[in-house]
Amino acid sequence: MGVTALLMAGGRGSRLKALGEKPLIKVGGKPMIERVLEALKSSRKLDSIIVAVSKHTPKTAIFARKHSLKVLQTPGRGFCLDAKYAIEKLKLGTTLTICADLPLITSEFIDKAITHYEQCKKPALTVMAPLEIYRKFGLSADYIFNVRGKALVPIGVNVVDGKSIREKELDEEILVIDDVKVAVNVNTIQDIRIAELMLQTPPKAQAGEVRIQRVSHDRQWSPILRKKAKADSQSNVEVDSNKTLS
Repeated sequence: MGVTALLMAGGRGSRLKALGEKPLIKVGGKPMIERVLEALKSSRKLDSIIVAVSKHTPKTAIFARKHSLKVLQTPGRGFCLDAKYAIEKLKLGTTLTICADLPLITSEFIDKAITHYEQCKKPALTVMAPLEIYRKFGLSADYIFNVRGKALVPIGVNVVDGKSIREKELDEEILVIDDVKVAVNVNTIQDIRIAELMLQTPPKAQAGEVRIQRVSHDRQWSPILRKKAKADSQSNVEVDSNKTLS
């Protein structure tokens, strides 16, 4: 199964605007987008990488082209709406969508997520982490969902069958992980500090295991992504921390 990685790098990054374009902000001396790209390029499950940018990230587009990557200009309306735009415009098949602000993501985790997608036999998969992890380590959490009584946060990694993207209803699988490194999504200065501390911490001192629980949604059009897209379309700005969608 050929899988395309759609690296979403067109967000406003309003809370970190003073530091420049969000994908290019350095964590541990290296731009976040570069760290994500290293993980994507080392994946055994991916066939190609496309960087989705917008009017908000012109320097990121230049960075991607200098690295000989395919670049697509999106409307800049938010993660979900821009991902849908890109998948439809490029007529992509199986697609991994991933945020450019996940500096601690690894190729091993990416391969595990794609493997679980293949095994679940559903057209959509969303990776989430328990809210308690974010609170324990002081990480920001923009979107919080109540899924069968559990407070969960999307980490910014999804897999979807592009051929089904226009369908009103999709059966979706949710993977719940509890690896804090994978869950680090940088939105604030505090997130940067925490990510840099984790880069310095020996692996044995961290939660290295990725333990996954499965939560299924029956016959819904990717309910998690749908609610995020609705929030993006209504505000066209990043949602404040701890806003709950259920």
